[in-house]
Amino acid sequence: MELTGPGLLLRPWRDADAAAVLEVLRDPAITQWNPQGDVNDLEAARRWVRRRADWSGGSHIALAVVDPAAPETLSGSVSLHRIQDGDASIGYWTSPTARGRGLASAAVARLTTWAFAELGLYRIELCHAVPNSASCRVAERAGYLAEGTLRQSYRYGDGRRYDEHLHARLATD
Repeated sequence: MELTGPGLLLRPWRDADAAAVLEVLRDPAITQWNPQGDVNDLEAARRWVRRRADWSGGSHIALAVVDPAAPETLSGSVSLHRIQDGDASIGYWTSPTARGRGLASAAVARLTTWAFAELGLYRIELCHAVPNSASCRVAERAGYLAEGTLRQSYRYGDGRRYDEHLHARLATD
């Protein structure tokens, strides 16, 4: 499955993405706001890619975000997780070189539209740490309404618990 939009291609993860994943997951913003565990070498990055490429459990869908003109160049990631009973959560990150171009918002909006139409989801939640203002802008631009603040709800990359903003979209929005 591939999803497209203007200047956007969401495609399944490939083993060939492992080297780029290893590099991107070392970015300080990603290690802080999207900690991915111990992806410290190429083999660990391959395992990371393979877990995201395997949708057989039905509880998640993960796609690489790339430029359609250069589908081998990784720009980011977007995924649905905790898919159950018409609900899901969405997560994303972008590589340092892809930031500030609206790719995260476009990827989140595109996967959300697909999930409502093809998976029959009704509600998708998006959470981010309150200090991560860039993620708040992504949520707003992708049509996710702010619903509240979850107090000290998640431990981020620095080991501290942060308050999170909860945003959501409904199929009826």
